[in-house]
Amino acid sequence: MSRIVTIGAAQMGAIAPDESRESCVARMVELIRQAKSRGCTFVVFPELALTTFFPRYFEEDISRMDHWYETEMPGPATRPLFEAASEAGIGFYLGYAELTPDGHRFNSAILVDETGRINGKYRKVHLPGHSEYEPHRPFQHLEKRYFEPGDLGFGVWRQHGGIIGMAICNDRRWAETYRVMGLKGAEMIVLGYNTPDLNTSGHEPNHLRMFHNHLAMQANAYMNGCWVVGVAKAGIEDGCMLIGGSCIIQPSGEITAVATSLEDELITTAGDLDLCNMPKATIFNFAKHRRIEHYGIIASQTGAELPTKLSEVAE
Repeated sequence: MSRIVTIGAAQMGAIAPDESRESCVARMVELIRQAKSRGCTFVVFPELALTTFFPRYFEEDISRMDHWYETEMPGPATRPLFEAASEAGIGFYLGYAELTPDGHRFNSAILVDETGRINGKYRKVHLPGHSEYEPHRPFQHLEKRYFEPGDLGFGVWRQHGGIIGMAICNDRRWAETYRVMGLKGAEMIVLGYNTPDLNTSGHEPNHLRMFHNHLAMQANAYMNGCWVVGVAKAGIEDGCMLIGGSCIIQPSGEITAVATSLEDELITTAGDLDLCNMPKATIFNFAKHRRIEHYGIIASQTGAELPTKLSEVAE
């Protein structure tokens, strides 16, 4: 039985601070329309797809930022997206800011099936940036101020005949993200990102921003024998340039489709989930080859601990 999922990576151009959710949803509905015309059954949207990337703005009183968050999903503004996708028979991934009934704030994503039912939720684990205003930066990156680290872990869900996991933006740079889901059988890992073309934390050649974007996803697709779909919000957003480079990567680590613009753009691939079988059964057969007795440090230690004397390096 064929397990081909026609994947649509729905890159979005910049979202202005005053652009309404209704406008963003209308843009996504248009991308769903295009996806249907190309035979897609699953579409991936970016991180924080309903708003501008508001962590670039500092606000002393965090409650004054509440308007950037969703308190229900779907809500009145987002329901047309669910309806359009359901009518088209398309499942999707959607990133957004979540404000829970008890006041917790997360950078979240949901996995929606082809009937419009929410099948899974993920909350971003690896929050980058800082929590207080830093005047030396050309723009702020205050994710640690406006979001809590995700509390749901790295889940996977059965959908579209396979096993799908979710991540968000900075998660894609951490090997643990993929390996945890790989150990749960993930055959496709989907994620959205908002990545500026400037590293405000340190000096870095500009070209490395895109190189590292693709490198991390390609390497981990290969090392976990799974598809990886990374989707950007791109372009100049309130004076801040966000990289594009949305891509679909097969289990060999090869990119099968990549966006060529910084605007709303749909790229597609007929993704055969059975391409995961060979690497999972051979070189990355976890049950046969992993040596967990030597990996304990990964889950028990955060920062690096250096040897105290030279002889310990060899030991």
